[in-house]
Amino acid sequence: MISLSVKTEINMRKVTESVDRAAFTNLGHAAASIRKDVLKSIERASGPSDPGTPPHTRRGQIERAIVYDYDRKEMNAVVGPRFSIVGLAGAAHEFGGEFRGNEYPERAFMEPALERNIDRFAREWEGSIGE
Repeated sequence: MISLSVKTEINMRKVTESVDRAAFTNLGHAAASIRKDVLKSIERASGPSDPGTPPHTRRGQIERAIVYDYDRKEMNAVVGPRFSIVGLAGAAHEFGGEFRGNEYPERAFMEPALERNIDRFAREWEGSIGE
């Protein structure tokens, strides 16, 4: 007769620490990658960009406005134009609409950057939690 005895132990603290570490690394890298992609897509030029293409910047203000942050407690990352620098202009470009009495066509720059990078983010998460 064969007898088998198995004892398992779950160390939740270790699991939680691994998840926290992976989230910090992967979400932080994802946000930084999106920011970098957005900055590459914005061109310094006078005059507006064509509708459907990322906005132009004359003085680099929109480039300076693109920031990212990772909230370790909430485990989320946010990336986009800072309201304190460009106000509602970022939203007017991204989604189209009225800003300061003028109608803006959509010139998305954040969503296309996310879409260009999303497959890579999934691959980076693979195998990132563990010893």
